[in-house]
Amino acid sequence: MKETKSLKLNPQQHQQQESGHFSPFKFAKLLDPEASWDKDQLGDVLHWIRQVVALFCGLLWGAIPVVGGIWIFIFLAISTAIIYGYYAMILKIDEEDFGGHAALLQEGLFASMTLFLLSWVLVYSLAHF
Repeated sequence: MKETKSLKLNPQQHQQQESGHFSPFKFAKLLDPEASWDKDQLGDVLHWIRQVVALFCGLLWGAIPVVGGIWIFIFLAISTAIIYGYYAMILKIDEEDFGGHAALLQEGLFASMTLFLLSWVLVYSLAHF
């Protein structure tokens, strides 16, 4: 006969289990190379890192002011280098478990490009005209 163990849940965990929500994300996990990641969690983290980089670069380059297409490619290089450095050097994950380098590097790319261009153009236009 197979024995089943009942898990004792505190009230918060019980409420989260009933509502279908999971435990809150731990920020210490962001820098822990031993942490386990599922594909959706890692994708979300990479997406939001890229958005923060896009907003920062757009605001900075609009305020400096810089113009020209070369700055778009510089943003793409910076953003991609940060994402690659994060998952390959800090988290030390096996990229093949998450769809390879291409899948990880394009996570949030198009949304960040939009945010970068929007913030760059708005800050440049508002500050210098």
